[in-house]
Amino acid sequence: MSELTVKNTEARKRLLSLFDEGTFTELDAFAKSANGDIEVVAGYGSVNGVYVYAFSQDVTVDGGAISVAQCAKIKKIYELAQKTGSAVIGIYDSNGMKLTEGFEALDAYGEILKASTSVSGVVLQISVVAGSCLGTSALIANMADVVIAAKDADFYVTAPSNVTAEESFKQGTVDILADDVDSAIASAKELVSVLPSNNLETAPMFDFEEKFSDVSDASAKDLICAVADDNSVVELKAGYAENVVTAFAQMGGSTVGFVAFDGSAVCPNCAYKAEAFIKLCDAFNISLITFVNAKGLNGEKENQMLVAATKLTSAYASATCPKISVITGKAIGAAYIALAGRGSNADLVFAWDTAVVSPLETDAAVAFLYNDRLAAGESRAELEKEYGAEMASPFTAAACGAIDDIFVPAETRTKLMNALSFLDSKRETTIPRKHSVK
Repeated sequence: MSELTVKNTEARKRLLSLFDEGTFTELDAFAKSANGDIEVVAGYGSVNGVYVYAFSQDVTVDGGAISVAQCAKIKKIYELAQKTGSAVIGIYDSNGMKLTEGFEALDAYGEILKASTSVSGVVLQISVVAGSCLGTSALIANMADVVIAAKDADFYVTAPSNVTAEESFKQGTVDILADDVDSAIASAKELVSVLPSNNLETAPMFDFEEKFSDVSDASAKDLICAVADDNSVVELKAGYAENVVTAFAQMGGSTVGFVAFDGSAVCPNCAYKAEAFIKLCDAFNISLITFVNAKGLNGEKENQMLVAATKLTSAYASATCPKISVITGKAIGAAYIALAGRGSNADLVFAWDTAVVSPLETDAAVAFLYNDRLAAGESRAELEKEYGAEMASPFTAAACGAIDDIFVPAETRTKLMNALSFLDSKRETTIPRKHSVK
């Protein structure tokens, strides 16, 4: 067979299905390991019109064993992406390192990890776990901004393990769980289309139609779907910490990040989930909308909650992307401070006219503030009503300058679209530092 003959391997087929027809150009097609194997296919092309670099491991060649030559190919992809600002998509399917190459292969592994780290938050990185992704490969794949996995994939860092991709999805390690490899690749293509390729680009614009939705009784997910452009919602970590929803969607044709709490207390897992999403939006300057409906912080795991709440508060306060908080239900105590208060550094804070803003839950606040009146025989129900109207009302908070605007739920989409247009030119300079500590 001629050296110029290209074998149409499974890895190459996956890349051809990823890229727009006729746009894939392979790089280092003739680079081989010492034994003559080629365990990875790498190159560039366009995905829905967006230029992207990608590689696909080939498990049919020596188990996709990660060799020095394979690492060199993948490293070149990252180096080119850093120079051009193009996104990187990695399709993982390998049974591990080529042990016959010993320390050289181990050191080459580290070069990929360093290359991925160097462009984290600079260019968009998406991992597609198509088959086996074990040990250090799992660590590299998890460095990506978004991890997509097929249901039957193996994705764990300490082998051997019985952890499935579905379990990883429920634990928040996998962002999107796909039925099969084709669906996983389709999800990667969708994300590349809606997110900026790098931290200097703006999000793509799409056509949209005006709409009106009644959102007053909507769940967290339904609320996002109701205010966003039709059929534009892409949820991340849907199987993890389900009392908060994190998703990308379009509003007025522009990509926006949504964080929506469902009304229960903020737990450690949902705080971690929201924190990761906030950092992703901030890294690529994607506008962030938070729907606040949280009755304080969960006290069942006190120390874990403290750490998680600290990280969440820090992520909100330090993010410089356009940020809007909408209090749609309860904003109680520390949850208000972290998600909608001035400590969250939100550019605009809105509230529905039915919202509750309070340092304590109504029953606790009444017991604390009106103890004498309760002892005198006044009705608890009437006192709670009084407290809600006078002390926990969004209008009381607005009178103190803590809320910028109050409106009925039906006006939510219109108010948000106007605010996003206003904040589109936002520029915020921060104090020079390497990074925050917490």
